[in-house]
Amino acid sequence: MKLVFISTSVATIYLMYVKFKATYDHNHDSFRIEFLIAPCFLLALLINNAFTPLEILWTFSIYLEAVAILPQLFLVSKTGEAESITSHYLFALGSYRALYLLNWIYRYYAEGHYDLIAIFAGALQTILYCDFFYLYITKVLKGKKLQLPA
Repeated sequence: MKLVFISTSVATIYLMYVKFKATYDHNHDSFRIEFLIAPCFLLALLINNAFTPLEILWTFSIYLEAVAILPQLFLVSKTGEAESITSHYLFALGSYRALYLLNWIYRYYAEGHYDLIAIFAGALQTILYCDFFYLYITKVLKGKKLQLPA
């Protein structure tokens, strides 16, 4: 599974930076990512399972993954619409996290294992996707372009 994950991540990066590079909208992409990176890093320093470099980096990645969709959602809200490929990609990312929540529920009942940091971050990320999920289901799955209500 790790090889599949790494392979699909590399393929996604290739598609974004090579194949679909021309679709990048420089004019509307004004989100300042430092407003996500700095708070996530500070939170990782303050709230972690163990104050070790590896644990802080893992916690930082969990926190950052929870809010990493915000720049894309900001761009969609700024332009008022999203390309079909972008809509499908965002839906796949949100579904991935929602399925992770089911995994945590299963692990808790099967193994008695839970990680409050991962659960909190995953729940936050899923909540951030809820509005997008609604638009995706009501628009894109019916063959319409994803456009935000006026």
